[in-house]
Amino acid sequence: MPATWPCPGPSGIADEYAVVFDRARPVRLLIVPPLFEEMNRTRRMLIETQCRLDGLGIDSMLPDLPGCNESAQAFPAQSLGSWRDAMAAAARHFAATHVLALRGGALVFPTSLPGWVLEPQKGSAILRQLLRARVLAAKEAGREENSTDLLEQGRNHGLELAGYRLSAALVAGLDAAVPQDEGQRVIRQSDLGGRPLWLRSEPGEDPAQSAALARLIAAEASA
Repeated sequence: MPATWPCPGPSGIADEYAVVFDRARPVRLLIVPPLFEEMNRTRRMLIETQCRLDGLGIDSMLPDLPGCNESAQAFPAQSLGSWRDAMAAAARHFAATHVLALRGGALVFPTSLPGWVLEPQKGSAILRQLLRARVLAAKEAGREENSTDLLEQGRNHGLELAGYRLSAALVAGLDAAVPQDEGQRVIRQSDLGGRPLWLRSEPGEDPAQSAALARLIAAEASA
C-alpha cells in the first residue's frame, strides 16, 4: 500500500511517497531503486519482490527518490547528497533494519544498514550512458555534439540528459561517485537468473527473478 514519509528538501521537509508492506515484523527492508530510466524499468520487479518478501515474513519499503516518480520536489534541485539524505531519512522513519540497493542506488543508500547491493554501478558509467544517448539523439537530428564538451558544460551549468535536467552538482557528483557499500553483500545477476530488466527498452517484470531475490534476502536476513 502507498504511504508517505517526511523527506528533507531545499524548501524544508516535504511528504514523499513509498510503496510499503508493513506488518511491524522484525526484519524491515529499505529498497533503494536504481537511478534514471533504470528506476522505471525495474519498478514492477521491485514491487513483485516486495510481495514475495511479504509472504516470507519480511516488511519492505520502496521510497521515491526526491524529484522522481510521484515526488513534488523539483528534479533540477537534486544531487547525490540530497538523495543520500533522503534515503537516510526514509530509513529512520520506517525503522529499517536492512537495505537493498540496486545499481545506481548503491551510490545513495544508507551504508550504516546491513544488507545487499544488486549489480552496483559507478556514477561515471551512468553518466556515460546518458551522454551517449544524447549524442546519438543529436546525430539523428542532424546536430553534432560530443561527450567531452557536454560533460564540461554539465559540470559548470547543468545539463539535460534523457529528459532529466541534471544540476551541475549532480553531474559532477555522478562523474566522481563510486558505490558506497561497506560490507553489504553484492548480488550478481547470475544469482537471480534471466536477463537484467534494466537493459530492456521498456519497463518489464520477471516473477522468477523477483522470487529468487526475495528468497535470497529472506534466507540471509534470518541466518
